[in-house]
Amino acid sequence: MRQVVLDTETTGLEPTQGHRIIEIGGVELINRRKTGNVYHQYINPERDVEDGAYDVHGISNETLADKPVFADIAREFMDFIRGSELIIHNAPFDVGFINAELANLGKSWGQVSDHCRILDTLVLAREKHPGQKNSLDALCKRYEVDNSQRQLHGALLDAQILVDVYLLLTGGQTHLTLDHAGPERGQSLEAVELPANRPQLRVLLPADEEVEFHRQRLADIAAITGKPTIWDELELD
Repeated sequence: MRQVVLDTETTGLEPTQGHRIIEIGGVELINRRKTGNVYHQYINPERDVEDGAYDVHGISNETLADKPVFADIAREFMDFIRGSELIIHNAPFDVGFINAELANLGKSWGQVSDHCRILDTLVLAREKHPGQKNSLDALCKRYEVDNSQRQLHGALLDAQILVDVYLLLTGGQTHLTLDHAGPERGQSLEAVELPANRPQLRVLLPADEEVEFHRQRLADIAAITGKPTIWDELELD
């Protein structure tokens, strides 16, 4: 499963008002693991950055003056995201801007949804934490993700932070009791007797890199909680 965690920065809030993308950052995941493959590009928007937008990301007109225009980087960017599942926080904003840029290039480019699946982590967060703040900063605080370098927004930095938030948002155990996974509370579980002549179950052992990834994840959890995980304790026993 290939995913690209994506973020953009723009000259303003509305592509319908002629605002453009000025920065794109993307981080590749394969089977929920960072591959080290990233996409990062500053873009000359061919217009001025609004003062309010500059206050958010700190990217000036002077910085963008010598950067390529979107038409020059479109092919490389679309090749990077094509066929992946895009992971975006508040996806309608970023997708709306990318679609507007593609529309400027002609109908043959289509829309983002023609090339990728899209998953909005803001929608996931609102479903998991209803009634709470679910901005990227709020989620970083909730999941103890270090965002101390995020003094200003930046597409690649925010994408890298969103990777950690997304993995914790979608990968953590929330319930360890049977009543959340099976019958309604108060109902009994029905035992099913398996036939004696059933085929032998195939056992798949983890690869060395999967074992190492598991150990690193346990170390990360222990660093956050300040104590060994139950899996560490079982291995010690």
